[in-house]
Amino acid sequence: MMTRDSAFSPGKWISTISETSICVASAVVFFMLDILDVIMCVFFRFFDEFVEGKSSSCYCVGTGKGENPAGVDGESELSESLNRRKNVFRKMRFLITPKIRSGESPFCVGKTKRRNRWSDCGCESCVNWINNEIDSRLHLLINEPERENNSPETTVQNVVLIHGFLSSSLFWEETVFPNLSENAKQNYRLFAVDLLGFGKSPKPSDSFYTLTDHVEMLEKSIILPFKLNSFHLVAHSMGCVIALALAAKYSDSVKSITLVAPPYFSSSKEALTRLVRRRVWPPMLFASALMSWYEHLGRCVCFVICRHHRAWESIYKLLTRKRDLHFTMIDLTRHTHHSAWHTMHNVVCGGAKFLDTYLEVLRGNGVQIRVIQGSNDQVVPVECSFNMKMKDADVEIDIIPNADHSSVILGRAEDFTRNLERLWASIDD
Repeated sequence: MMTRDSAFSPGKWISTISETSICVASAVVFFMLDILDVIMCVFFRFFDEFVEGKSSSCYCVGTGKGENPAGVDGESELSESLNRRKNVFRKMRFLITPKIRSGESPFCVGKTKRRNRWSDCGCESCVNWINNEIDSRLHLLINEPERENNSPETTVQNVVLIHGFLSSSLFWEETVFPNLSENAKQNYRLFAVDLLGFGKSPKPSDSFYTLTDHVEMLEKSIILPFKLNSFHLVAHSMGCVIALALAAKYSDSVKSITLVAPPYFSSSKEALTRLVRRRVWPPMLFASALMSWYEHLGRCVCFVICRHHRAWESIYKLLTRKRDLHFTMIDLTRHTHHSAWHTMHNVVCGGAKFLDTYLEVLRGNGVQIRVIQGSNDQVVPVECSFNMKMKDADVEIDIIPNADHSSVILGRAEDFTRNLERLWASIDD
């Protein structure tokens, strides 16, 4: 029984005061951000028209590019979260943003096509995909089986690895590839892919990065050209949604799915509010909320960081005296605001309502699903894994003690790879 003294203990008072302070600070800060986002909406409309010849469309007023075209539904539709983000001033609609002028921008005279937006990076590594427009497939890292000429002929098993948000194929190259056993090196062919809009893959400005877009590019880049009649799937975080969509489409070909920290929610609203709560603390949550709730402020951040990533990388190398960057720092800037913004909303949020259907299809085909998540995951709630287990009792869950969203793999890459190999072997044998 709680005593009067314990109810008013110093520790409880400090906790209550801290939480109240964070709530008050969050309300004030996000109120100001609401104002700033509307101001930047006006700025980008004017400046885009001045530089590119036409003003940019956005989701501020819930019309325009945010509406789904007639007849478009399912995985091709845009997420409701794009138009239903809270903003006091946007709801009031007191700003009218007239166009500067009609006609062509002096910066675009004689140009039939602008290769990338003025706010996106134009360095060779970021736009290299444009030079290969005829065959614009996803960038792949393929780990081919190491077989000697006199080795017995056995069937090579295929594995497709899909990275998470703001990541790339480097994630798997640095974790799984170097830790493969000798047996796995000889019998498994691994495909690590840069998803559409990330890493070295194409980042088209006319794509809405829906689930359909991502799945079709995986088909075009891996499934069809390499004629994968059977394969295992491994995915992390956001990539889990895409992996489930791909698996449901190829349920007769998928042998197993390993989902690491899957964002499993029932609706786009729940996904947005649970993953990126509007709070100033902790800092990572605040950064995620800023980038997910504010379209134009997020574009500002991408302009400062991604557009000038070479300068930041040079400064980092100078300060740390290191010649090479960690792959996570490289991945953090290898995207455009357009690709990251739409993938976050149309895949993570918009894809939420399809997950139960995907699970039902896979369960009907007897596909083995294993879920792995860290007990200290501060990005995706651990309850997501348990909710998936409640939906499908056949789903296997492995909660890793003291691991978070990244260290569940990065901090234990060898153990993670061994577990993958055991799962693959149990099915392939």
